[in-house]
Order: sequence, then structure tokens, then C-alpha cells
Amino acid sequence: MRVVTWNLWWRFGPWADRRKAILAVLRDLEPDVVGLQEVWATEEENLAEWLAGELGLHCAWEPSPVPGPWQRRIGDDTVGIGTAVLSRWPVVERAVLRLPVPGDLDDGRLALHARLAAPAHRIPFFTTHLTSASRAAGVRRDQVAALAGFVAEHRHGTAHPPVVTGDFNARPDTEEVRLLRTVPLRDAWDHAGPAEPGGTWDTANPYVSHADGEPSIRIDYVHVGPPGPGGLGSVRTVRRAGAGPVAGVWPSDHAAVVADLDDGRAATAGPGTPGW
Repeated sequence: MRVVTWNLWWRFGPWADRRKAILAVLRDLEPDVVGLQEVWATEEENLAEWLAGELGLHCAWEPSPVPGPWQRRIGDDTVGIGTAVLSRWPVVERAVLRLPVPGDLDDGRLALHARLAAPAHRIPFFTTHLTSASRAAGVRRDQVAALAGFVAEHRHGTAHPPVVTGDFNARPDTEEVRLLRTVPLRDAWDHAGPAEPGGTWDTANPYVSHADGEPSIRIDYVHVGPPGPGGLGSVRTVRRAGAGPVAGVWPSDHAAVVADLDDGRAATAGPGTPGW
């Protein structure tokens, strides 16, 4: 199963050209399930639904309940923002968690759960977008704690491990990311090759604002629970995508993360499949 997570940079920059580049990257990846953050929607069109239609995927979309802070940044109160899941298989259940946040930082961040009706197992899939305030590590810790409870509530009734994706706005060595190990969840990037570039907030990207000399960082993740029978859900490979221009257009200010998970049919783990 191919899993992708991607922050699409909402309606910023050359969004009309960027959406074509986003579609081109996803079409090339041929994903089974995608977690999307910063998805725009208007009365005329929803970006997630458009992508799903172009790719032949199912779509679950949840709008932010507090779009105002985003709308003020572009001067347009007609554009919504939200979180979405695209899936090769039908979404048979869904649930939404409003992440805890102080009122002065509230811009409607969510976690979205979609239970996917894959042929062999139901897949408990989650995607989220934590607060981005630079001095809000404590807020993100609270959000991860709430997310952990949300995952525990919805991971039942299937042999497939939970898959938790999203933009956490935090580096891998931070407490808020390390807290996910207590769920327990494991960072899929642990299975990347040592030479694989990991920055999803990449200083090579012209949309990324950064001080001179500031390094690229990884803030977007695919996390997976302990494998099921036969290695079900084990991480096989992981890499970035969308980390360069498409026909001269960078798709987003974030790179995507792509993880290939085991379908559980292998009796033994092959090369690059340490599993958990």
C-alpha cells in the first residue's frame, strides 16, 4: 500500500499553476491513500475533490471551523481551508477531532480519521495538521496527546495497524513528535536510506522563507503502528516527492512523504523490511 502525506500550501502563491503540478506528482506516484493538509475550497470547486476525480479516488474532506485567520492572509473570505483523505478504497467511517489550542492561536487545526475498506482489512487512517506557531511546543504536545487518544479510539476491530500522517510543524527530535512512540507509533522515515534527503521544509524551495544558512528540516510524517500478521503494515520504503519543480512550477512549499507499506502477504521480511 502506497501512503502519501502532503501539505498543499492552501491558496498561496501561483495556486492555479500549482494545482496542476500537484496533480502531476500524485498521478505519477499512483498512491493508494493520501493525507492532505491546507486544502482550499470555494463554492465552485474543492481542490481535494478535484484531485480525487482526476485520480479516480474516493475523497473525505473536512473544512476548518476557523478559516478567518487564513482568509485574512490572502484578503479573501470566500476561500475555505481544510483537511482531506483521498483513497483507492471507499471510506466506510470517518471522525473529526478539533485539536486543543489557546484562543489566540486558534486557526481551526483538525485531525481527520477515515476507515478505509481495503479488500483484506479495514485500514484506520489519520491525517492532521498541528499548530505552526514557533513558540508553541507545549500546544503541540497537547495536540499530540489528544491525537493519541483519537487514534486509540478508532484503531479497533482490524488487524491493520493505524497509519497517522500529517504536518506536525516539529522536528523529529522534539518532545511532541517523540510522544507518538508511546501510542505506539513509529516514524516511517526510520526506514529511509542514509543518503535519502529528508527535508520536507526545504531551503531549496523558493516558497520557503528562511534565514541565510538555515538548514532544511523534516516536519511532515507518516507514522505506523506495530505490524499485523505476516508483516501487515510494515514499512518497506520511504522517500520524498514533490521536492522540485514540475514544468517550472514548485507544487507546494512542502515536499510530500511517500511510504510503501507491506500488504501482509510476505511470510518473511525481505531486504529493507525491518518492520517495527
